Amino acid sequence: MSPGPEEQHEIESALREERELVLSLGGYALELAGGVLVANERIPVPRFNFVQYVRLHRNRQSTFLERALDHYFQRALRPSIRVEHPVPDFLDGSLRRLGFRATPEPLSLLLRRRPARRRPAGATYDVRTATADELPLLASFWTGTTEREEFLRALAVALEHPNPEEGLVPGIALRDGSPASAALLHTYRSCVGIHGVVTQRSERGQGAATALVAGLLNDSHAREKAGPIAMWSDSPRLDRRLGDLGFEAVVRYSVYELPADAELALPSASPPAPPQWRPPRRRAETAA
Repeated sequence: MSPGPEEQHEIESALREERELVLSLGGYALELAGGVLVANERIPVPRFNFVQYVRLHRNRQSTFLERALDHYFQRALRPSIRVEHPVPDFLDGSLRRLGFRATPEPLSLLLRRRPARRRPAGATYDVRTATADELPLLASFWTGTTEREEFLRALAVALEHPNPEEGLVPGIALRDGSPASAALLHTYRSCVGIHGVVTQRSERGQGAATALVAGLLNDSHAREKAGPIAMWSDSPRLDRRLGDLGFEAVVRYSVYELPADAELALPSASPPAPPQWRPPRRRAETAA
C-alpha cells in the first residue's frame, strides 16, 4: 500500500535529515531527475556515498545512471544505490549489467509510531553523551583506520559548530565503565534520526543497543522535536527489537553495491570510432 500524504511527508523529512547528516560531516548532495547523489569524498565509504531515492522511467535510466556513476567514479568512490521496493525489473537488470549486486537484506526506514513496550530487566547500562576524550573510541566503532582521522575531524567540527536548525549528539552505553554500544543522534529542523548503532561483539544480544536507543529517545534534543523520529535497519532481527521501542518499518529499499574488485569505469556503449565532430574551417579556407 502506498503511503498517504502525511506519511510521505515524514519519509521525505527522514531522507532529508539523513542527507543533512552527511553534509554536516563534510559531504554534499547533488539532485538529479530520478534520484539524489549523496557524497563525501573525504570519507570514501558507502555509508557516506550513496544514491538516494531512485525512481526512474525505463527510457530515462541510462542517462541517470551514466551521470550518477560518472560523478562517483571520477572521484574514485564506490557508491551504493538504493531503490525502493518493489524494484522494477528493467532497473535491476541494468544495475546488474553494470556490476552492482543487491545486498542479502533490504534497508528499512523505520519511524517511531508508539511508546516503547515494557521489556524484561536485563543488563544495566549507563547511557550518556560521549565526552571529547571518548570520540576516538567511538570512531573506531564506525570507521576503518584509513577514514578514522578525517571522520574525527568532521565530527569535531559538527559538534562544536553546528549550523542553525541542526544538532548532533554522540551517544554511548557503558557497563561497569566500559563502552558497550554507540550511536549518533542527529536532528535537522523538526526531524530526529538515530544513526550508526554499533555494539561491541562481547555485548551483543544483551540489550546494550536497546538501552542506548531508549536513552537517546529521552535526550532533550529528541524530546523537543515535533517531527518524525527515524532509524535505519538492515536486519529483520533489528526490526523486531526496534518494534519493542515503538518503531515501525514504513518503506524498504534494495541496496545495490559494487564488489570490492569491480573496476570503477562505465562499460563502453559502442565500439571505438573516430571522432564525429570536426572544427569549423576558417573563412578564408571556406572561400578558397
